Amino acid sequence: MAVKLHRCSFTFYKGKSHGCWQVEKALQDAGIDYERVTRLGLPRSKRTDIIAGTGQSMMPAIELEDGTWYRAESAEMVEHIAAGKLLAAGEP
Repeated sequence: MAVKLHRCSFTFYKGKSHGCWQVEKALQDAGIDYERVTRLGLPRSKRTDIIAGTGQSMMPAIELEDGTWYRAESAEMVEHIAAGKLLAAGEP
């Protein structure tokens, strides 16, 4: 099973200012097998699985294979993934 990237549905927009795309690109660049789970933007209250996993409704969020979640600001997530820490034991 791959990790799950919970991201917005604007998959067509691949700009530097788009956090969901930046995290997805970091996963691709790192060679991490992932499943994309897209979400409509609003209302945020309907993101019940993300809220249950991370305690907040913000995206992107990553659900790891062991059922734990990782959520931070997208720039921090990109750095974390690029450093090889996403799948390291005992991380995030």
